[in-house]
Amino acid sequence: MQFNKYFVYALLSFIIWGFFSLALKPLHEYASLDILFYRVFFSTTLLLVLNFTLRKDIVLNSWQAYLSFTKKEKKQFLTLTIGGGFLLVLNWFLFMYAVNHVSLQSASFAYLICPIITTVLAFFLLKERLKNWQWVAVLLCIISCAILSYGHVKDLIYSLIIAVSFALYLISQRKNGNFDKFIILTIQLVIASIVLLPFYPVYGGPIPTETLFYTMMSLIVVLFTIIPLYLNLFALKGMNSSAVGILMYTNPLIHFFLALFYFKEEVQISQLVAYSLIALSIVVFNFRKRSNV
Repeated sequence: MQFNKYFVYALLSFIIWGFFSLALKPLHEYASLDILFYRVFFSTTLLLVLNFTLRKDIVLNSWQAYLSFTKKEKKQFLTLTIGGGFLLVLNWFLFMYAVNHVSLQSASFAYLICPIITTVLAFFLLKERLKNWQWVAVLLCIISCAILSYGHVKDLIYSLIIAVSFALYLISQRKNGNFDKFIILTIQLVIASIVLLPFYPVYGGPIPTETLFYTMMSLIVVLFTIIPLYLNLFALKGMNSSAVGILMYTNPLIHFFLALFYFKEEVQISQLVAYSLIALSIVVFNFRKRSNV
């Protein structure tokens, strides 16, 4: 297995996201869109406070570094950072729309096909080369996704759209490597807040008053938003987009085990086979062979 700090950070980010349902479950009475609004707004506020209080020197140094960029480098940084912000909020919005208006399966399935799309796009757009055994892992993923999507063509279409948006986010941030990741994340969440803010007066519900909501939202903001997003961005400094993408399968695997052992949901044989192939694909993809293949 490829084992370094970037691998650990990427793996840890998806493990954390895998337990996101445990934080969402107590908020099942609240509208999904309201949770999205508060998640983005609170995360943005916290990041701005941290940057302009505890990280003022880093912000100033980063600004000086930006001023030293060439015109081409500035354009690339702004394009990738701002574009990443729009892709992030688009992905979150499409995910919530699928949950509320299409099906939960389409939303969950999006993150099963996303690693495949990320790997293929990284191969063509970033020229990231894959070893033969890594292509075998991709094939195992395709087979597992085909098993899970059988009979759900409509869900598959929505899943593809959601998956492409996150795959493009990962690829764009892989190229955006020469800047403080915490600041990049802050800028992207500011953009997400600006995009969502006009929709809040129209689609937002009454302001929550329960302590439970703000307790769980604090957990969601810190543990399930800021920390894993930062770990993910940092991992992209030292790993290919395709490698990070494949590790994304850790997320649905944890969802599957939670559904099976914690929520006691009924599981079909086809799901057991598909998720077993997914687990195998992660091991195969990250296997480091001694000989050159």
